[in-house]
Amino acid sequence: QAPDSFPPLRNEAAVRVLRGRMKGIQGHCNSCYMDAALFSLFSCTSVLDSMLFKPFPLCDRNVQSILRDEIVNPLRKTGFVRAGSVMHLREQLTEKGQCSSFTNAEKDPEEFLNLIMQQILGIEPLLKLQSGGQKEQDCYCYQIFMDKQEDLVVPDVQQLVERSFLSSDLKLVEIPSCFIIQMPRFGKEYKMFSKIIPSLELDITDLLLDSPRECCVCGDVATLECS
Repeated sequence: QAPDSFPPLRNEAAVRVLRGRMKGIQGHCNSCYMDAALFSLFSCTSVLDSMLFKPFPLCDRNVQSILRDEIVNPLRKTGFVRAGSVMHLREQLTEKGQCSSFTNAEKDPEEFLNLIMQQILGIEPLLKLQSGGQKEQDCYCYQIFMDKQEDLVVPDVQQLVERSFLSSDLKLVEIPSCFIIQMPRFGKEYKMFSKIIPSLELDITDLLLDSPRECCVCGDVATLECS
């Protein structure tokens, strides 16, 4: 355990601490969905560090301390988290949640995020989405859904997000403080893409509802949008 607090890893420090054998979060008993989510959320970014420290109204301080002291801090300090630490968290989630199989079964990452962010820590939803002018939807992460497209062999995240929003007629109601995106590459049976290239920056200009944008013909502020 690492009781002190450590900042997220950046640049050369991230490479030095996280690269090599016995690095990352040790997998055990179908934990890959949780390992990948925790690594993505905390190893190299502080956007969600409020989950570790802030006393939210519904916050379970035991789960919060396990997350902070047994998983995030060791990951940032040494680049390694043992499977027992994640199992400790999974046991707590099983106890606090409505599902008895968090300790042994493979889950959808969205189910894990909803449980820990909403029911256990009491965090407000991170995303506000609107589909086809209907009522706003609040959520914690966005899962990419799209049909197989032959022209996308090795896509990047920017392409997948734009095409998924377009096919679902979705818009972001506001700029999110944190945009968690689940790729169409999960589960044991089916992978839509063999590889996905990470986009180091994400341009959400065309995904925002009622955002002023430039006309691609004349350069003035656009008044119409063609999908």
